[in-house]
Amino acid sequence: MRGRGEGGTVGGARAGLATGGRRSLRTERTLKDIALLVLVALFVTAGVFHFLKPEPFERLVPAFLPWPRVLVYVSGVAEIVGGLALLAPQLRTFAGIWLIALLVAVFPANLNMALGPERAGLGIAPVWLWLRLPGQLVLIAWVWWVALTD
Repeated sequence: MRGRGEGGTVGGARAGLATGGRRSLRTERTLKDIALLVLVALFVTAGVFHFLKPEPFERLVPAFLPWPRVLVYVSGVAEIVGGLALLAPQLRTFAGIWLIALLVAVFPANLNMALGPERAGLGIAPVWLWLRLPGQLVLIAWVWWVALTD
């Protein structure tokens, strides 16, 4: 009869049964914890800047959307709440879905910024604004990895 093996799995049926396997799992957990804290800092900082300097964000809101200042504040709150919710393990899945939805929702503003960089008045080279668009996919994958996988 097979009993509990390495890592509490039946018969040791876990990837990397040797000490090196445990070390790589520990390393992955450490990397995930660091990635989580960086994401929290990124989203909370970005959210706070929506309140400290709302004007550049307002200029990025596409013209077809009403109330740019309100939308900037709402997205700022969404970033802060989502970022902080990542810290609570019981809220992490919800926070991940929340932040992915937010990243999809703000994509039109990022596209608007790439199409008219002078509107934002940030002095950012257009190439960086265009690179930010696929960067949204990287952020989505990052949030997915940190919050929705285990």
